[in-house]
Amino acid sequence: MAEDQSRDQWARLRFSIVGPLLAAPPAPKELRAELERLSKKQWRHPVSGEPVTFAVSTIERWYYAARNARQDPVGVLKRQIRKDAGGRPSVKTGLREILHAQYKAHKSWSYRLHADNLAVIVKERPELGPMPSYASVRRFMKSQGLFKQRRKRPLFTEGAERAANRLDEREVRSFEAEYVHGLWHLDFHVCSRQVVTRDGALVSPRLLVVLDDASRLGCHAQWYLEETAETLVHGLSQAIQKHGLPRALMSDNGAPMIAAETEQGLLDLGIVHELTLAHSPYQNGKQEVLFGSVEGRLLAMLERVKDLTLDLLNEATLAWLDREYNRKFHSEIGTTPMARSLEGKSVARDSPSSDAIRRSFRMTVSRTQRRSDGTISLEGRRFEVPSRLRHLERVVVRYARWDLTLVDIVDQRTGAVLAALYPLDRAANADGRRRRLEPVATDAASIESGEVAPLLRKIMADYAATGLPPAYIPKA
Repeated sequence: MAEDQSRDQWARLRFSIVGPLLAAPPAPKELRAELERLSKKQWRHPVSGEPVTFAVSTIERWYYAARNARQDPVGVLKRQIRKDAGGRPSVKTGLREILHAQYKAHKSWSYRLHADNLAVIVKERPELGPMPSYASVRRFMKSQGLFKQRRKRPLFTEGAERAANRLDEREVRSFEAEYVHGLWHLDFHVCSRQVVTRDGALVSPRLLVVLDDASRLGCHAQWYLEETAETLVHGLSQAIQKHGLPRALMSDNGAPMIAAETEQGLLDLGIVHELTLAHSPYQNGKQEVLFGSVEGRLLAMLERVKDLTLDLLNEATLAWLDREYNRKFHSEIGTTPMARSLEGKSVARDSPSSDAIRRSFRMTVSRTQRRSDGTISLEGRRFEVPSRLRHLERVVVRYARWDLTLVDIVDQRTGAVLAALYPLDRAANADGRRRRLEPVATDAASIESGEVAPLLRKIMADYAATGLPPAYIPKA
């Protein structure tokens, strides 16, 4: 670009010198005198700005070139491009092949490191010719698109190699969902700062962000001390309750994303789960941009806070997400994320109840019922199976590994809940009293599950409709 600008500046200078001669051509015997007069004048150098003069023969050559070029008199006055420009004659064919092979094997090397290794090869193999300069090697590699790339970790794994080859062979194109809430992105980000926990430890928290693809709306963001399936479900559930059910969700292949509870919950809620390709974080590039804003703006405003706690960090993050990020002009979409989400065509569905979401994100397993005491084992704990289901040799159970307060036996064919399971209470069973065996259940319709009384259920629903939080502080 700078070279093209210099050529244009030279053409304008030369035309300003000979242009008056073209506008008012001198008589044949007066041309020489005009050229000599122009050669004695000082002109401003187009690049350095220093005063400069030109010889009579030089100005004469410009004059005839411009006069003969009737269509483009300025273009012929540009500095000519060398015939070997861009050919890199100092980098011979053999050296080019070595540099290409060297770059394919070590894309994270600097240009200097490539040149130093090439120098060793040239010294060992004189038939390759003279060693080009470092500047020539650098210019050649840039002209071939052999740019330095960030080192990928882990190195030299089979998956990383496949991803690198795919990136070399396939195009990378930006994409955008057509409808609002048609596709959500979900990912974790490790904070560059540490927070102080209640026991006085310093921990690097993880930020879970749920982002809408079409509008770039931050549906929910929350910091956690651990990156687990439990925290993922906790954050995603809040995003669903705030904005409704999306049609699809894109995430990487992390353990929380492919956990059984996560997969089953998305399936039950009718959300298509799309996984990014291994070692290809650019597919979630929209979230990486948001993470950059979190580090560059949000955390920068908290740099003076010495004893940063998780509560303060979450309070600041949610306020920043709602009041700044979602309301700030986004150059990619030409408006704010909030305006795009409200004005765009939406395919979101109504959010189910909190209890329905909680029951969805549970894994399904099969267990053998012990004939001796009618129990099954889950996560090292024993649970009592109701006596009406004592005839089942194997039972299908749904539960989340982090919440054993909600364990249900379900019908394997329909998924209907047959009974709730509770931990075995050996102390209570030690009193010697035993209930009579209930009749064996033959179908799901005949099975009754304990529910909250209708009046209390209505009172709780009316209280929830007020929007007020429960009047107690739950212990995490």
